[in-house]
Amino acid sequence: MSGYKSDASILIIYTGGTIGMIENPITGALEAFNFQHLEEHVPELKKLGYAVSAIQFNPPMDSSDMGPDSWEKIVRVIADNYHVYDGFVVLHGTDTMAFTASALSFMLENLSKPVILTGSQLPIGMLRTDGKENLITAIEIAAAQENGLPLVPEVCIFFENDLMRGNRTSKSSADNFNAFRSYNYPTLAHAGITIKYDLSQIYRPLSRKPLKPHYLLDRNVAILKIFPGISPQVVESILNTPNLKGVVMETFGSGNAPSFDWLMDLLRDAVNRGIVIMNVTQCIAGGVEMHRYETGRKLLDVGVVSGYDSTTECAVAKMMFLFGQGMSQKEVKEHLNCSLIGEITIS
Repeated sequence: MSGYKSDASILIIYTGGTIGMIENPITGALEAFNFQHLEEHVPELKKLGYAVSAIQFNPPMDSSDMGPDSWEKIVRVIADNYHVYDGFVVLHGTDTMAFTASALSFMLENLSKPVILTGSQLPIGMLRTDGKENLITAIEIAAAQENGLPLVPEVCIFFENDLMRGNRTSKSSADNFNAFRSYNYPTLAHAGITIKYDLSQIYRPLSRKPLKPHYLLDRNVAILKIFPGISPQVVESILNTPNLKGVVMETFGSGNAPSFDWLMDLLRDAVNRGIVIMNVTQCIAGGVEMHRYETGRKLLDVGVVSGYDSTTECAVAKMMFLFGQGMSQKEVKEHLNCSLIGEITIS
């Protein structure tokens, strides 16, 4: 039987972002409210009947400022409270939510409980806010169980009506309520009158092991976006960044880049110096198939690694995570060719 555990305990982790803002009655400015008084602002929570607790970052952070230190902080909160709560809801600004969700999916090894990220496009204190519905539904999903086990034991993003795998998701709109999309993987659930789960798409660990939190990430990665007219100086400046270990290279279509000799020489030289270069597509959907065209084959020949259908957000987080584990260039390449937690499709 699937349903909601009537006595479920859920921990809300408020990191910052639009969802936690209310309007100051005196100044009219938006400011973060104290989540210890959550039920005052969202009285509907009482009707859910769950034991809901909240922890908030002090001070709350704009999502533009979120990064490895913040991800480590979230992981630590979850690890410290893992055996106390049935599920976790992370409230987060929308701009970098997909990066955070991707990172958490790797950092929370052996996760067997829901970690649902959500936020809003309008502050929760505004009349037309999308924040209340996102928050309430995220809590319901975090409490959902089947045969006594969590229904969604993975890191997800819930936004407007859809539950998506966190490391498959990208922000697609700056101003629409349906701000996120999972282009290369089906949604895990859709919230209408009822919440309908696609159980076949939800990630389930093969064996139940204790949570193994990871805290070390290596920031020595970069994004190189290929564009028509790109100059050798631009590519060289990125590839010669001091201490650089990995590059996420955004290419055209199915993994193509200009076949200029100077570009291939610079990429080959970087690979020979131990830098891992991962090829992902600039397209919003689809993936890299470097065997399809001659331009893609040339990238393979110089040692560029396929990113398959990975999002850029996930590729960056995965590289930071793998290098953070102290892996060698060879080990990182091997792990990039594997789906560690359902983040890529390898046919």
